[in-house]
Amino acid sequence: MAAQTFDLIVIGAGPGGYVAAIRGAQLGMKVAIVERENLGGICLNWGCIPTKAMLRSSEVFHLMHRAKEFGLKATGVDYDLDAVVKRSRTVAGQLSGGVAHLMKKNKVTVFMGEATVPAKGKVSVKTDKGTEDLTAKNIVLATGARARELPGLEADGDLVWTYRHALTPPRMPKKLLVIGSGAIGIEFASFYNTLGTDTTVVEVMDRVLPVEDAEISAFAKKQFVKQGMKIMEKSMVKQLDRGKGKVTAHIEANGKVEKIEFDTVISAVGIVGNVENLGLEELGVKIDRTHVVTDEFCRTGVEGLYAIGDIAGAPWLAHKASHEGVMVADLIAGKHAHPVKPESIAGCTYCHPQVASVGYTEAKAKELGFDVKVGRFPFIGNGKAIALGEPEGMIKTVFDAKTGELLGAHMVGAEVTELIQGYVVGRQLETTEEDLMNTVFPHPTLSEMMHESVLDAYDRVIHM
Repeated sequence: MAAQTFDLIVIGAGPGGYVAAIRGAQLGMKVAIVERENLGGICLNWGCIPTKAMLRSSEVFHLMHRAKEFGLKATGVDYDLDAVVKRSRTVAGQLSGGVAHLMKKNKVTVFMGEATVPAKGKVSVKTDKGTEDLTAKNIVLATGARARELPGLEADGDLVWTYRHALTPPRMPKKLLVIGSGAIGIEFASFYNTLGTDTTVVEVMDRVLPVEDAEISAFAKKQFVKQGMKIMEKSMVKQLDRGKGKVTAHIEANGKVEKIEFDTVISAVGIVGNVENLGLEELGVKIDRTHVVTDEFCRTGVEGLYAIGDIAGAPWLAHKASHEGVMVADLIAGKHAHPVKPESIAGCTYCHPQVASVGYTEAKAKELGFDVKVGRFPFIGNGKAIALGEPEGMIKTVFDAKTGELLGAHMVGAEVTELIQGYVVGRQLETTEEDLMNTVFPHPTLSEMMHESVLDAYDRVIHM
C-alpha cells in the first residue's frame, strides 16, 4: 500500500501534540496525529485532570467537616473511595472524548498505534490492523514522559504505586509513604492525608516543594504538618522490604537509617522522557538524560523534525507543551513564532493549601545579580479570604530595584493557582511596579492581595 502523505505528522496526542495538530490544521495543513493509548495523553487521562477531580473531592470532604464554622450542620460525613475514583475517571473520559471531537472538527486524521520514525520525513505506525506508512515534510515529536523508577523502589501496583496506581487505588491506604515532595508527590499526599490516611513524605532535598521560593515552601510545610502530615527532609529511602500487606522502608537521615513500616508507598521521584523505540538516535537526534535536545524553537537539528512538551525537557508542564505546539505549527507555516520563556511559565501545585509561582525566586534573583525589592502580604489581611474561611496564606513578589521589573511572584493559599495568571500576564507585558500599583483591583477579591504585595515591596502597603 502506498504511503499516505501529510503536511504535518504529530506523534503523541497529549496537550502538546493535539494542540500542535489543531493549530496546524487551522493554518491550512493536512495533519495526522498518532497516539498509542488515549487521546489527551497523560495529562487528561492520568495526570493533571483526574488528580484535580480527586483533589476536589477531598477539598469538599474537608469543607464538610468544617460545616459548623459556617453555621451549617453536617452529620455522618464520610466518603466512598470507589465513587471518588469513578467521578475522576468520568471527568478524564469526558475530556478525552472532547479531544476526539476536536480532531474530527479540525479534520485531523487520527492513527491509534505505535509510531517510529524510520527515516527523515517518514513515520511508520503499527496498529491493530497492520502497519501504516506515512510521510510528511514536518514531524513533531510529542511523546511525553512517564514516572521515573529507582532501583529497589519499583512499583508493583500492590504495595508500591506510581501516580497511575494512586489514581485507581485498589484500597484506601492506612499508613502511606510518599517518596518525593514535588507537585505529584505532594498532591497525592494532600489527597490521601485529607481523607484520613496517616501520611509521611520523604524528600531528599532540604525542603518540601524544592523548586518553590524558600519562604513559600516553609509556609506550606507548616500547614501540611498542622494537618497531620509527617515531613522528612534531607532524607532518602534506601530500601523497601516488601512483605504480606506491608512495606518496611529504610529511611536515611542525618547519617542514620530508620526502619518504618507502611502498608502503601507512592513513588513520585520525577519523570523520564519517552524517547525509546522511535528511531531517534539513528536519525542523529541528540538525547540528554532521556530528553531530546532542541533549540528555543523546538528544532532537533534534524531537518523537519521538532520535539515539544515533556520529551523536550523542563519545565514539565502541560501549558508549556501546548504553547510549544502552537509555536512549532506557526513556525512551520512561516508565521512569526514566539519561543517559550521558561522563567515566564507558571507552576501550580493543587495541594491544600495551593501553591503557585512564576519567575525567579528571591534567592535565584539575588544569585543572578539583581538588587531586589521584596513585597509580602498575608491572607489574614484580606477580607475575602477571611469571609471564605481561608485566612492561611501569603503572596510574595520580587522586583528589580533598579528597573521595577517584576522578577517573580510566589503564592501559597486558597485559589492561588487561579490568581497566578495575573502576574504571568504582567511578566509577558514587561510590567513594572508602577503599572501594577496603578491598576485598580476589584473588591472584595483575593486578587487585592496581589496589589498589596506589590505595594509592600515599595513601602506603600495599605492593609498591613
